[in-house]
Order: sequence, then C-alpha cells, then structure tokens
Amino acid sequence: MSERRRIALTADEVTALMGAQRKLQLGTINPDGTPHMVTMFHAVIEDKIAFWTYRSSQKARNIARDPRVTCLIESGEDYFELSGALIYGKAEVVTEPNRVRYVGTEVVRRMMDLTHGSGGDDEIAPFVDATAAKRHAYLVEPVRVASWDHRKLAGN
Repeated sequence: MSERRRIALTADEVTALMGAQRKLQLGTINPDGTPHMVTMFHAVIEDKIAFWTYRSSQKARNIARDPRVTCLIESGEDYFELSGALIYGKAEVVTEPNRVRYVGTEVVRRMMDLTHGSGGDDEIAPFVDATAAKRHAYLVEPVRVASWDHRKLAGN
C-alpha cells in the first residue's frame, strides 16, 4: 500500500474531523482566477459543510459567479499530529430567511461552543436575527476529498 493511501482518512474519519473542528479555510475563485482564502466558522448540516457570510462579501460574489469551492479542515501542531481534509465541492446559496437563520444559528452555536439545549440559543438569537437579514448561507456538497493523518505514520 502506498504511503499516501496509508495515511488517508476514512469517510467516517473525515466526518468526525468536520464535526470536531469549528473553523475551516475556504477557497473561492476571484474574477482574475486567483484564489481567495478566508477562515470561516462552519457547521455540518446533513453531511454538508454550512457557513454564512455577508451578501456583499468577496467570497459571496465569487460563489455567485462560480460555485466551486475548496474547504481545508485540519488539526494538529506537530508533524506527527497533523490531520486534515481538503474538501472540493459546489456551494449552494441559501437565501430563504428561515433557512439562513437556521444555518446561522448552527454556525454561531459552534462558534461559541454551545451545545443543543444549553439555553444558549436565547443568547444568540438576537445576534442571529440582526445579522441574518444581511447574509446568505451556503451548503457545500463534497465532490472530492483529499485527506491525511500523520498520526498513522507513528508506527514507522
């Protein structure tokens, strides 16, 4: 087995990584073809990466023009701790106000490290409601995944 295949994450490990990490690096395509990279808080909704952003942001304009995105989710500090996934996909824009608020609530809940039923929804609802009117939400359907887990190298 190749080294590359040996360190690849399984589908379940990718799902666990997506759920464990609150932030990702989002890559969209600028009008001139260069990458536009930003760090985003995200949630996982129906096995899709979910985030929201201001409608006038560069990433929103880029996605409107070309919905192809790349999401990098990673963890670890030292080489033999590094684990990550590059998730290539297509971003679906969500504009319906109740769905935007739902995605926003899920993202903010994770951003603030709140669990369902913790009572935190009452605290974040005013923020979500105030900013949802200016935002779109996005769901990224994974098309292709490249992954690695250097912890699997420790047995060398």
